[in-house]
Amino acid sequence: MKHFATFAAAFLLTTFAFAQGGGYQLGDKVANFSLQGANNQSVSLSDFTSAKTVVLVFTNNQCPYAKLYENRLVTLASTYASRGVQFIFINPGAGEGSETLEEMSAKNYSFPYLADAGQKISGQFGATKTPEVFVLHNTGDSFVLKYKGAIDDNPQVESGVKNNYLRGVLDDVLANKAVAAGDKRATGCLIKKY
Repeated sequence: MKHFATFAAAFLLTTFAFAQGGGYQLGDKVANFSLQGANNQSVSLSDFTSAKTVVLVFTNNQCPYAKLYENRLVTLASTYASRGVQFIFINPGAGEGSETLEEMSAKNYSFPYLADAGQKISGQFGATKTPEVFVLHNTGDSFVLKYKGAIDDNPQVESGVKNNYLRGVLDDVLANKAVAAGDKRATGCLIKKY
């Protein structure tokens, strides 16, 4: 009986850990998806097959951490655009007590800002916080997840950043090197499930 109790406890812990870490894992091919953009147009991952890399940022403009990171992310998007990197912001709570499409479109980003109504895509990726980034490398026939997690190591003070995880990952992926950063836990607001 003692062995059964130990086995049952181990099984429950493993199941719980797997459920918590759900979504795509590093190295997985990412399925195409379509979401409604802030301008009411449908945008698909497959629309960006000419990009070398796509950075998905699960975010919203009500989270204090997302607000702190907004300018850093917009600057990175601008800096890396000429190198074939496409940024896409995805709001996992749009229309569910979070921003409306009108509020999202008012941001007027130079890249798509999409509404994940029903949280299907954030669930597929296993996104748990805003902001949280997912770097997808275009292999020619699919997008492969190369990194997920934090943008850098200091959400509060940009000048205090010592490790720019996202910038390093983008440089590694664009140079066809192994990604050194691995999986860094994002700091941000928990995504509320609706």
